[in-house]
Amino acid sequence: LICRMEEEIETPRDPKPCGPLEEYRIPDYVLRPDAQQVLVDHAPQCPVLVFINSKSGGQLGSSLIKTYRELLNEAQVIDLSEEAPDKVLQRLYVNVERLKMEGDILAVQIWRTMRLIVAGGDGTASWLLGVVSDLKLSHPPPIATVPLGTGNNLPFSFGWGKKNPSTDQEAVKLFLGLVKHAKEIKIDSWHLILRMRAPKEGPCEPIAPLELPHSLHAFHRVSSGDSHDVEGYHTFRGGFWNYFSMGMDAEISYAFHTERKRNPDKFKNQLTNQGQYAKLGLKQGWFCASLSHPSSRNIPHFAKVKVMKKPGGHWEELQIHHSIRSIVCVNLPSFSGGLNPWGDPGARRINTEFTLPYVDDGLIEVVGFRDAWHGLVLLAPNGHGHRLAQAHRIRFEFHKGVVDHTFMRVDGEPWKQPLPKDDDTIVIEISHQGQVTMLANEPCKSMSLSDPLSSHGHNDHSDEHKNDVDDEEWEDGRRKFGAAETFKLPDEIDIAHLS
Repeated sequence: LICRMEEEIETPRDPKPCGPLEEYRIPDYVLRPDAQQVLVDHAPQCPVLVFINSKSGGQLGSSLIKTYRELLNEAQVIDLSEEAPDKVLQRLYVNVERLKMEGDILAVQIWRTMRLIVAGGDGTASWLLGVVSDLKLSHPPPIATVPLGTGNNLPFSFGWGKKNPSTDQEAVKLFLGLVKHAKEIKIDSWHLILRMRAPKEGPCEPIAPLELPHSLHAFHRVSSGDSHDVEGYHTFRGGFWNYFSMGMDAEISYAFHTERKRNPDKFKNQLTNQGQYAKLGLKQGWFCASLSHPSSRNIPHFAKVKVMKKPGGHWEELQIHHSIRSIVCVNLPSFSGGLNPWGDPGARRINTEFTLPYVDDGLIEVVGFRDAWHGLVLLAPNGHGHRLAQAHRIRFEFHKGVVDHTFMRVDGEPWKQPLPKDDDTIVIEISHQGQVTMLANEPCKSMSLSDPLSSHGHNDHSDEHKNDVDDEEWEDGRRKFGAAETFKLPDEIDIAHLS
């Protein structure tokens, strides 16, 4: 049975024909400025640029790179362990602008219709999303995600499955066909600011599990010239698309990532990884948290949570039950391997406090959990955590308590966060940050306000959240995620022309 589970591959319900591979290939001269220009009869219908994390999925990442390079041009398949996505996109966009100035219509058509494919864990996908967001293009390329990690929440949310894929040529061709016919769907982006006073002694940096996770490439200390820099404080910024969480679940994730870094040979496939994950949850005692973990570690004992429910509104402090050990701020309907913490509160009524969780409504859902048994409620039909709020902005204020640290994670990538040792306060603020475009396959679990085929209908008050913009949130400083810090265009290139 275990062998059959390891070999099981999710197959789409409605396979789409791949068609000729020429419809996906990008000529070398468009990708590399040093390549010789060639004449092409017509522009490819669905040009793709493929980013693969060769370290993801055991040996699957490397195998997937080999297959894609056999089917497409080698230059359009990038190994993220060798080259960062911002450098690749910088080279491509500058070259396209040069070709455009030379009158190359083909290059412009490829640029306008290009789709991105990213294969890796949720952290890898978030890394690429951060880079694309930083470009601020009028029509950024939409992104399809290949489930090559352990949780695979991003791919699962948009109909790409959550099991690691097969890597043979027929499977890759099938996936390319799905990408060509996939629909575009916009999702909200969320900006995160963390500020803490510089301590007199001891560490204050967010502590990663042995090395910096992909999502934390975007989560870094701001420069002295940044508008968010405050003298005497350390300020960090980042972005996420699926969730931010802290407490119980993040601690298990931190232990998992640390153990995987130390003993990579024990984490060769998705099924084994999930087993190790569950084992760590049991070992840490989260199924009997009331006995194995003191109540001083519960979130209300060291943090206050405030929310702003709509743009330009006022801050409201949430009353968090004293037993809550984990808080999740979730944007997509998939968390911890496909579970939906928010659930379905039903169709909106006039007096209903909560609405359906749309991925493009400018709201993020805030959910609390008491222990691992509480989390298992999500496995039941219509199961959900303790719904706390739907908000446009969230503010966490951490004060001195019995514990000196907690655990946090964004989009699957955890870190250990030191807490104040004196009367100072550490602040984390999450705010709505525009949108990015994803590619969705059927069946798509994410609901969009802009999709007329959404199975649950529309929120009658959606325009209130979608069009009401707080000017303060669109300052240049807050519009940058920081993931593409190395992205620098030459002075003579105007990025606006590319849009």
